[in-house]
Amino acid sequence: MSDRDDHDDEFDNDEVQNPLGDLSPFADGDEGTNIDDDSDYELEDSEYQADADRVYAELLARVGESAPRPRLEPTRRAVELLGDPQRSYPIIHVTGTNGKTSTSRITESILRAYGLRTGLLTSPHLVRVNERIVIDGRPISNRALAANWADIQPYIGMVDVELAASGQERLTFFEALTVLAYASFADAPVDVAVIEVGMGGEWDSTNVADGTVAVFTPIALDHTQRLGSTISEIAATKSGIIKPVASVVSALQETDALAQLERAAQLTESTLAVEGTAFSLTSTVVAIGGQVVSVRGLAGDYNDLFLPLFGTHQAHNATLAIAAVESFIGGGSQALDRDLLAEGFATATSPGRLQIIGIEPTVLVDAAHNPHGALALALAIGAFFTFDELCIVIGVLADKDARGIVDALFPIAVRMNVTQPLSERAVPVDELAKNMVDWTSHDMVYPFDSLEGALANAREWAEDGPRRGVLVTGSITLVGEAITLASAQGWKR
Repeated sequence: MSDRDDHDDEFDNDEVQNPLGDLSPFADGDEGTNIDDDSDYELEDSEYQADADRVYAELLARVGESAPRPRLEPTRRAVELLGDPQRSYPIIHVTGTNGKTSTSRITESILRAYGLRTGLLTSPHLVRVNERIVIDGRPISNRALAANWADIQPYIGMVDVELAASGQERLTFFEALTVLAYASFADAPVDVAVIEVGMGGEWDSTNVADGTVAVFTPIALDHTQRLGSTISEIAATKSGIIKPVASVVSALQETDALAQLERAAQLTESTLAVEGTAFSLTSTVVAIGGQVVSVRGLAGDYNDLFLPLFGTHQAHNATLAIAAVESFIGGGSQALDRDLLAEGFATATSPGRLQIIGIEPTVLVDAAHNPHGALALALAIGAFFTFDELCIVIGVLADKDARGIVDALFPIAVRMNVTQPLSERAVPVDELAKNMVDWTSHDMVYPFDSLEGALANAREWAEDGPRRGVLVTGSITLVGEAITLASAQGWKR
């Protein structure tokens, strides 16, 4: 089973990436990222690739992320044996349903602009497991990954033995990865770590740490079989990351979700700042390669900041990130330095979120995998791109609301190439295609046994029209596969 199966939960500007000038299907420019940009760094570290591969194989041999265990004690026991590395640096803890990864990455970028040495834990990864553990803006090296795993492995083994003796399963993939991340950040060492929750909050293994700032992106229905069947139940689970006397910042929430956050903040004597009242996005304008945003923060106004990410939802993520950093630096009462904030925005990336992986024709990927995310994606395509026609290459996992995703995306597509991610949980292509025929129109649904075949057909179709584009979405796993394929085949100069 791939550990890149969907989780809770989502550039360099270069004129050569917009060769069609005014005829380009981009509204204004391009967005892209590559975790392997630093070729010297990669070459130097390549001799440790086999060691990193062994770490990944050992992690994959454990219970995967699609079956998390609602427990904290095993992870807590492991970090205790290691001397509680997660207590050696302050933490900004991020949860929610959509936007967690982007908000975490923007927050980390701002903190790094301030000269702080940062740690960042996100999930899942798109191409390499190293992407999940980021130190000072760079995925952990193969050498450090292997060395840190070797250091903690005896303690991981001790906990595994203790669990087996009590009739429990050993540490899961994500529990072991969390311990590895916390140990790696302590080893670096970092000044601050931004930690994205894996699933939920209260019993998520990352919650063995105490965040000085708790961040909530929009909460919606997802993973209902594990987190609850209502917004209120899901929010109650996620509110478990709020620790005593923490600073809590939240995106706009539905009434039931906000009530749970207010309750948790009151019980922990924490402060709660909510978007729309305590801080807000005041404007966003489409610009070349992204957008220009203005924000009213907790402690200051920040106007005309360039954000190299597409979508109004990313502007809201950036607004939340500002509030999180204001809460961390100065307790929400000290305005951020505008130049440093501008630098943090300008260097922010969010791989797999409206990322362009191909040109001539334009191929986009987006990790939307629930109706809330798919709707934000559809709105962003309409606002930031000028395609006349769009082919959507889609595949989803069985525990996702496929109908809701398709309903959100159907209005922006003229063609839908249906395939399936490389996951045991993937909806079979024939089943998904049959359902989509019933939900949409037979004339626009085309099944393909492989992503490579679906994309080859979509790109050929797009080349026949001057303003046609291709969008890959529906599953984080599928997006990762598309990025790998595009890189191997050289779709983008």
